[in-house]
Formats: sequence, structure tokens, C-alpha cells
Amino acid sequence: MVCLCLRTALCTHLDHDFAVTLTLVDHYQPSHTGTEQQELENIRRRKQELLEDIQRLKNEIAEVTSEIENLGSTEERKNMQRNKQVAMGRKKFNMDPKKGIQFLIENDLLKNTSDDIAQFLYKGEGLNKTAIGDYLGERDDFNIKVLQAFVELHEFTDLNLVQALRQFLWSFRLPGEAQKIDRMMETFAQRYCHCNPGVFQSTDTCYILSFAIIMLNTSLHNPNVKDKPTVERFISMNRGINDGGDLPEDLLRNLYESIKNEPFKIPEDDGNDLTHTFFNPDREGWLLKLGGRVKTWKRRWFILTDNCLYYFEYTTDKEPRGIIPLENLSIKEVEDKKPNCFELFIPDSKDQVIKACKTEADGRVVEGNHTFYRISAPTAEEKEDWMKSIKAAISRDPFYEMLAARKKKVSSMKRH
Repeated sequence: MVCLCLRTALCTHLDHDFAVTLTLVDHYQPSHTGTEQQELENIRRRKQELLEDIQRLKNEIAEVTSEIENLGSTEERKNMQRNKQVAMGRKKFNMDPKKGIQFLIENDLLKNTSDDIAQFLYKGEGLNKTAIGDYLGERDDFNIKVLQAFVELHEFTDLNLVQALRQFLWSFRLPGEAQKIDRMMETFAQRYCHCNPGVFQSTDTCYILSFAIIMLNTSLHNPNVKDKPTVERFISMNRGINDGGDLPEDLLRNLYESIKNEPFKIPEDDGNDLTHTFFNPDREGWLLKLGGRVKTWKRRWFILTDNCLYYFEYTTDKEPRGIIPLENLSIKEVEDKKPNCFELFIPDSKDQVIKACKTEADGRVVEGNHTFYRISAPTAEEKEDWMKSIKAAISRDPFYEMLAARKKKVSSMKRH
């Protein structure tokens, strides 16, 4: 760069001096003696040589300048291209986590290691936290390694269990599948116990209490739950979970008060609406639904995904008119004036309203009033397909089953 500046200065200097000198030469009227004529020819020849040298230096400077400009623009273009590919990879991840990760690896934007992918998910820049939860919850060996590396990036030392859960549950959104949640909470419990040795007798204790805290948060802060648990009931619920023994009451009281005073902050879906949820449904299509209070058949666009049935008035609607969680429901064929009918209902429960919600015409979200949902498919074949898909999506209190199994395990330790 110094050399370039010197050359530039030299050319400028030569241009100026020779502009003056050569002007004098061109306007000089020489005598006609032979000697003077020869000197003049020598000067003019020297003038031409110097002009050629100056032009050569100018050409070299132009080439160097062009190379520097091209080098800068090439790097800039590379960075712009990389940033575009990273943004594209994030969008792909938000729509399909595995495909997004694969895209980033194939374009050398991410290393194909559990640690590198875990760092990418932990930073979470531009990533949908529901998609992060889905990816971390997958059961194949590599995803489990990523989950372990992801959880190890959290530092829980000297935090009580509620504080640790607040940090953990903010870094992604828990998926809806019971087995995924089981793996994630098991990994969390192992990490917490590693960071805080001696607080609990086992990771099972930490696991059970973590679920109890999450359910307490729902019970205390969900307006639909009328019967709010007291601290005494919370203590009673958690008796015998510490390898058959009881946890200190002060510990449980502190955890209860922490949740009562401040609910968990659950990350909003970064998609801003339900678009991501409906991107890759288990099944979708037009069906007829029998109304609740007013028994009329209405055509609705149904989407089956995440163990729920969503129905829309139009396929272009961004938000559903109603949501029917399938947990603990049953399905059966029924006879009706309408052909190809089936029903969703609560087994062994007479006249109990199904826990669902719908949006009224004025925009209010209210609880549903159905004791059953009767639906008609366009054809017998579609009815069979819908029933098969819904049966596969129905679950029966999976979280309570998991907790019951853990509690049975730790309480048996007391007897032995």
C-alpha cells in the first residue's frame, strides 16, 4: 500500500513537472545551429520516453487498484451469499428441523457434530423454539447426543429447581409428544443433579418434582382451573418421592412460593401464528361437523396435527375456529341421516363436556360445549382414513402414566 501511494505521488509529481517543462520545450524557438538542433531532438526524445514511463506507471496503478476493489467486492459478495444461505437454513429449520440442519451442513455453514449443532440451537438466532423442541426430542442416537450437549450448555449450579426450570424451559418449547418430553426432562434432571450434587437422592426424584412444579404452574395460573392447590396439598403430593423418603418442607414451600409469585415464561411460537403447527399435518381435508347448541351441519376444513383436531371456516384462515385436543377421547362409527359419520367422545363418562375451545363470531375464545363431536366424511373411504389417523393421534394421559411409573419406582425403594 505504501508502494502504491509513492507511485501515485510520483506520477502526480512527474505529471506536474513535465507539464511545465514540456510546455516550455514546445514553445521554445531554437536557433538553427546544428548543436542546438541536436540538443532539442534529445530533449524531445527524452520527453517521449518519460511520457511512456508515466503511462506505464498509471496502467500498473490502475491494475492494482482494480485488483484491490475486486478483492473487496468478492469478499463482500461471499459474506452476503453466506448470510443469505444461513437465513435460508434457519427458515428451512423452522419448517422442517432435520432438513434445515442438513442444508446448513451441506453448505458448510454448520459442522456435522452434536456439539456444533447444540451450540447453534442454544444460540437460537432466528430459530422457532417449537422447532428446536421437536428436534431435541427426536429419539435417534444422534439427536439424543445433541440433546445432551444442548442441556450441558445450561449452567444450573447453585440454582434451585424452579430457577433451573425457568432457564431450561425458555430455551425451547416443549413438544407435545410424551416420549419426547420424557427424554428431555430425564436429561434435564441428570444435568441438574450433576450441577447440584446432594440436593436429591436420585435423578428420579428431580424428574418427578420437576413435573410436579410444571403442573403446579398450570394449576395456579390457568384461569380455567378453579380449584387452586394449596402449599399443603403440594407438599402432600410429593411425599415419599426422595427414594422413598420425604423432601424438606422448607424446600417444597420455597418452590411453591416461587411459582405462585411468578409463573413460568413460556416462549411464544416464533412463527407469530399457527402457521408452523399446520405446515406438515398428519391429515387435512373438508368434513361436515354437527353444531353444539344449534344442531346444524357445517362444512369445515379440518387439520389433524400434534394430537389435536383443528377446524377452520376457510382454508386461507390463519387461526382455527375451534381446537379439539384428542387426549383421552375415543372414536367410533355412528349411524346418522348424513352418510359416513363418526363420533369423538369421552369413554365411560356420561354427559361430560369435552375440553375444547372455539372462536365466536365476535373474536372471543370460549370453551366448547360438546359432549361429543359428530363428523361426516365425503366418502366411506375417507371416513376410514380419518378414523385411522385420529386413532393413531389419540393419547391417554401419557404424562401421568410416566409419573406414576417413576413414583412407583422410588416408593418401592423405601420398602427395600
